[in-house]
Amino acid sequence: MESLRMIEQWPVPNAAAVVVRRDGTLAGTYGPQDRAFPLASVTKPLTAYAALVAYEEGAFELDDPAGPDGSTVRHLLAHTSGLAFDEHRVMAAPGTRRIYSNAGFEVLGETVAKATGMPFASYLDEAVLRPLGMTATALTGSPGAGAVSTAGDLARFAAEVQAPRLLHPTTVATATGEIAFPGLRGVLPGYGMQSPNDWGLGFEIRSAKSPHWTGALSSPATFGHFGQSGTFLWCDPAAGLACAALTDRAFGPWAVEAWPPLTDAVLSEGAGVA
Repeated sequence: MESLRMIEQWPVPNAAAVVVRRDGTLAGTYGPQDRAFPLASVTKPLTAYAALVAYEEGAFELDDPAGPDGSTVRHLLAHTSGLAFDEHRVMAAPGTRRIYSNAGFEVLGETVAKATGMPFASYLDEAVLRPLGMTATALTGSPGAGAVSTAGDLARFAAEVQAPRLLHPTTVATATGEIAFPGLRGVLPGYGMQSPNDWGLGFEIRSAKSPHWTGALSSPATFGHFGQSGTFLWCDPAAGLACAALTDRAFGPWAVEAWPPLTDAVLSEGAGVA
């Protein structure tokens, strides 16, 4: 896609990107598809997917207790457990605030590990990464922000969430298209307070958020995640397209300025051919 050449103007040392159609075919690539980059919080959708595989395998129910008193697996996935951003400290009653929480995803990883009898990194590899052929992806740290991956591997994951094989389509539709605990306010990191701050199960749902890291042409149904390592992955069901971009420059004002125009260009170029 010609639109991906906009990345040449980004103030980053290295970058890679990929656009994936609904049928799993590639619409375009940019940069080295096999270069590994830290994902930061783009790790969370992978962790969530593994948790949902465990749920479908019967390891637990989404409304089983997990985390602080009154919290469940569903609360952890939806950032409504009440746990603080980066501390195992309770800041609110479960289900009352959208508090974006790395700590919550660490508890989620511990919950999956206990229920499956496997270290979470091993379960993620066995349940999600290997079945999808994501051989260059690994969890080397926190389930909330500690994975490394490549554009090529994220293309495989983007194909999966658009046309699920590992999970039942209704499970993915719930995780990516239904707002969990609707109406809650909360801070979208890097973009300030959003009211509401809509989220699915492990995936952020764009809805009507403003400002936002996707584009003006992105549909409200767009879902995905971005990471503080200068990475993002979005899927727009209305367009039938997904896009992932990886860089080696931390998220900052450059990304706030650069990402939405790229998204709009990709959507414009991809209109009618997805």
